[in-house]
Amino acid sequence: MNDRMTDMPVPGLILRLAVPSIITMMVSNLYNMVDTAFVGLLGTSASGAVGIVFGFMAIIQAFGFMFGQGGGSILSRALGAKDRERANLHASAGFLSCMLCGLCIAIIGFIWLDPIVMFLGSTPTIAPYAKTYISFILIAAPFMASSFTLNNFLRYEGKARLGMMGMMTGAVLNMAMDPLFMFALKMGIAGAGLSTAISQFISWSILVSMFKRGKTETQLSIKQALKATPAHVGNIMATGFPSLLRQGLHSLTTVFLNAQCAIYGDAAVAAMSIVSRLTFFTFSFALGVGQGFQPVSAYNYGAKRYSRIRQGYRFTIMAAESIIVVGVIILIVFAPQLVRLLRNDPSVVVIGKRALRLHAAASLLLPPCMATEMLFQSTGHRLSASIVSALRSGLLFIPILFILSYFRGLAGIQEAQPLALLLSAPMMLPFVLYFFGRLPKEDGQDI
Repeated sequence: MNDRMTDMPVPGLILRLAVPSIITMMVSNLYNMVDTAFVGLLGTSASGAVGIVFGFMAIIQAFGFMFGQGGGSILSRALGAKDRERANLHASAGFLSCMLCGLCIAIIGFIWLDPIVMFLGSTPTIAPYAKTYISFILIAAPFMASSFTLNNFLRYEGKARLGMMGMMTGAVLNMAMDPLFMFALKMGIAGAGLSTAISQFISWSILVSMFKRGKTETQLSIKQALKATPAHVGNIMATGFPSLLRQGLHSLTTVFLNAQCAIYGDAAVAAMSIVSRLTFFTFSFALGVGQGFQPVSAYNYGAKRYSRIRQGYRFTIMAAESIIVVGVIILIVFAPQLVRLLRNDPSVVVIGKRALRLHAAASLLLPPCMATEMLFQSTGHRLSASIVSALRSGLLFIPILFILSYFRGLAGIQEAQPLALLLSAPMMLPFVLYFFGRLPKEDGQDI
């Protein structure tokens, strides 16, 4: 592993680590769209419910990413410095902490189910579907959150292929179970929720088995987790906080977006939900390249191979941008057809096609933002990573959404996210220049 991470040519290494991540996200996002299409057959209100619950699922994922990215960054730098005991301790503590957080989310969710569903942006017609669907998501919350944690650990170890096997198996099973439970067994939207819960548990079981069967560099154990002090857990959470901030703000922006869309009816909620899924599906290919860069950056930072970090950062931006351009062209040209594929409702298509084209064009700015955020987090620069995450994920979007929706109505809602991204991208340049200005010019030097 050390030879591969520190000596293999950087572009080839990043692509080798990126391919499993790209496949995983492609299948997972394909499942999300297939799920949306199946639920869309139940009606526009049911389709809107999926978008509502998606915002809550982002909260669960946020904790999974916080412990996964935080623990993963630390364990990868520890492995780069050949400190395996430190890597094992942080992996075990991160996994157990995430399971407990998922359990707390489930308990709180069931206690305040009705207020949560309405807070997420449900209309009176969407709420019954959303409550049914979210109940199954709450049951699966501990497994869903910790699955993301384990997948991130595997990526930071340079074993993204193992993570792919676990996450992809669950997504494929989910797509197969959706029509079985929803239509063959006549469970409706409850069937969609049940298939999601079952698939999440299966993915979790496969990922845990990777660590218990000795296929990983680190090991998980209760004994190691109990050795962790509050300082260890705090270090994991602080390092992973940019991920929590990013996902949390994304979830919050989804809530505000749904609330503003609800003023214009279920069709607007469903349309913007579909747009989010389609644009993220395209971005996930570029995001996979960034996830291939993260372990390279973290490991070589720990090994003091700084030239490889510079080379990897440049390559990540160029490769991700090349991928995004292709996706943007497809989304802009085939916008009406793609929206109609997920919900064949004329009102949804009219609202969705304009929003999709605007979001697609703005996503050309995402690769440098994404690469910068991952650079800071993988090297343990928490404050810079948090600021960059906040700028990209909602700090500008939320006020822009309310201002534009007030002055321009539904058109302003469609334009808010693209404008926020356009304004946030240039703000990241000073952070990048400062980081590389302080990074040693020669390998092996102390920072």
